[in-house]
Amino acid sequence: MASAGLRDELLCSICLSTYTDPVMLRCGHNFCRVCIDRVLDTQEGSGVYSCPDCREEFQQRPALMRDFALCKIVKNFRQSEPHQEEITGICCTYCVDSPVPAVRSCLLCEASLCDKHLKVHSKSPEHVLSDPSTSLEKRKCSVHKKILEYYCTEDFACICVSCNLAGQHSEHRVEMLDEASKKKKEKVRNVLQKLIIKRKETEERVRSLEERRKKAEEKAAGESERVTALCTDIRRRVDDLEKKVLSEISRQEKEESLSLSALIHKLEIKKDELSRKMRHIEELCNMTDPLTVLQEPDTGDLCDPEEEGGDEDTGGHDKQPHDGDDLDVAVISHTLHTLYNVVSGIRSGIYVEGPADILLDVTTAANSLLILDNLKTATRTGEEQKRPETAERFQYYQVMSRRGFTSGRHYWDVEGRRSGWWMVGMCYPSIDRSGVQSLIGYNDKSWGLRIYNYQYSMINGSKEIYLPNKISSDRFRICLDYEAGQLSFYELCDPIRHLHTFTATFSEPLHAILYVSNGCLTIKKT
Repeated sequence: MASAGLRDELLCSICLSTYTDPVMLRCGHNFCRVCIDRVLDTQEGSGVYSCPDCREEFQQRPALMRDFALCKIVKNFRQSEPHQEEITGICCTYCVDSPVPAVRSCLLCEASLCDKHLKVHSKSPEHVLSDPSTSLEKRKCSVHKKILEYYCTEDFACICVSCNLAGQHSEHRVEMLDEASKKKKEKVRNVLQKLIIKRKETEERVRSLEERRKKAEEKAAGESERVTALCTDIRRRVDDLEKKVLSEISRQEKEESLSLSALIHKLEIKKDELSRKMRHIEELCNMTDPLTVLQEPDTGDLCDPEEEGGDEDTGGHDKQPHDGDDLDVAVISHTLHTLYNVVSGIRSGIYVEGPADILLDVTTAANSLLILDNLKTATRTGEEQKRPETAERFQYYQVMSRRGFTSGRHYWDVEGRRSGWWMVGMCYPSIDRSGVQSLIGYNDKSWGLRIYNYQYSMINGSKEIYLPNKISSDRFRICLDYEAGQLSFYELCDPIRHLHTFTATFSEPLHAILYVSNGCLTIKKT
């Protein structure tokens, strides 16, 4: 085990074999002299040299210092374990005494050469040198057993000189291997350049999406915080209103109770007085002596209590207490109405500044549309309106609003029959005024909600998204958040239902736009 560990420490990182004549760079790393010389030779044209292990750079070719201690260790290791020496790389064919890494291979000789044998090898052209290889047969023609020197551009095959002169490729266009290799490398480099550009574009897209996701998270966190604060304020206001209403009810109940208690007390006194008079009259009626009866004071007033004026104490019979109007419901109703206004304000939309005042621009209305005097209703008419033809007027059944929005959050409502054929949405003022491309959603300058044969869909850039057939309302809301680049559509049912949100980077003012082929559309007041 120790021997195996020592062997690993004595391997050159270039040839992966035990060091041969080990030398050391200034950075402290060791290599075979032949291996590091070959590496430095390849780096000579770059103007800078570097260590293959730590990549430390040298401005001048570094001097190679022989490591005598390491040489001694390698020598002792080889003597102690001569049969365990392993050469994992390609060895020189002529170094039979001790394996030495090969630096080149000769295709003609079919031999691999170390640095020393390469110096004495023949320099004639027929001896073609290549990188060290164990499969030299692959570099020769399988038919003629000659070196592959040419490349057939028609059959995309490497060929030898015999194939080129007398073989099946004799009439084909051929190139030298180096020339063909350069062309292929150039082609591959072009592909690589395109891939690099595409990768950069993908990275930019990823960064953009990451930024959008971060902004979305920040916006969601901000909106959540705002909604939480709003709901907290609503709960506080509701609690305050509840306390106020209950306090008012309690106060009025106490006042009414005290008033009724005083009235009851007075009536109890009057009841006792009436009981006393009744007993006196009964006693008088039970007397048998006529003289005694006649001698009693006049009792007519006792028989008609109402003439005594006793009603002055209780306010008279016309002011008897009764049910239904005892509490001051006006105060309570006003308080509850305040609460209703708070809730109504929430339902109107937390995220918008307020309903937009939308008026239709008759100068843009098609002559087949009738625009009512309130400038909020458009309907299809069989009679041409005979308006002057201008560049602003739509050819088909459309009309645009006067007002355009360039910032802020706004919303507006529209009503249309479910049995009609119409579209509603928003558009840029630069939208075409004629042709199919002028219709809402059939271009990239408008976004809309479309209904046809009871089927609802969202449309933009000629792309249509169909909605489920669950629309129950005739009224819809369009919400615009210009800075956020969002245009949302809602069904005004209970509760309000979100239909779809378009996302875009708005670059022009946005105007409301209506299309009425069959039916009627009306912009409603919220």
